[in-house]
Amino acid sequence: MTDKSSALRNRQSASELASAIEPQISDLTLWQLADSAFPTGGFAHSSGLEAAWQHDEIRSRDDLRTFLEIKLTQFGRATLPFVSAAWDQPERFSEFDELCEAFTTKHVANRASRTRGKAFLTAVERIFFSATDFNSSRDAETAFRFSGQLPFKPVFAHFAPTFGFCLKRLHAALRSTLRLFAFNHLRGLTAATVRLNIVGPTEAQTFQHRLSAQIETVIQNSELLTLDDLAQTAPLLDLWQGAQDRLLLHR
Repeated sequence: MTDKSSALRNRQSASELASAIEPQISDLTLWQLADSAFPTGGFAHSSGLEAAWQHDEIRSRDDLRTFLEIKLTQFGRATLPFVSAAWDQPERFSEFDELCEAFTTKHVANRASRTRGKAFLTAVERIFFSATDFNSSRDAETAFRFSGQLPFKPVFAHFAPTFGFCLKRLHAALRSTLRLFAFNHLRGLTAATVRLNIVGPTEAQTFQHRLSAQIETVIQNSELLTLDDLAQTAPLLDLWQGAQDRLLLHR
């Protein structure tokens, strides 16, 4: 526990130091990143929800809520630590990216993570770090460094470490980074429930609202974790997601 507490204090200190010496990200920029119009491929897959539904593991609203709760818990143990690590030590981004590749063994989840990560990295670079939009050579150099022309260019660009890396470069606080990433994850799940006609838009938003408290708990717990604590807490979720490519086109 001492090592974990020390890691948390170090991250908090880094966040406070960044707040003191660096410009902070605008709320408007955070909202832009959270907007469903931001091109990150967020609705490209259902994280195993569709497979669980087709296999009759979700038969009621209670089943759906349980699925979402379990999914968020696993998300906190298997995904958020990558975001925190890349935010905390962006210079080790490539190392974390390679570890994420090794850890994400299911081909559907791996493919989705790489697709979203590359889309997010490209979008952030083009929207916020285009050299043509800068007025000084210093800013142009920042854009050049961010674009991956130097040694930390990702091989796989998995979404979680890419997100943490990008948000650190955009001067977002760690807690804001984790909240935004968790919000996007839950929004993708609730959007899938509507797309699959499991629930309607209003009920999906009700789930999103009611699970916000769990998101805060998941984030707080994840801040005590290091990459040595990575774990898959619900193996069935991985199995369902791995079955995505074999699903029927229509229920």
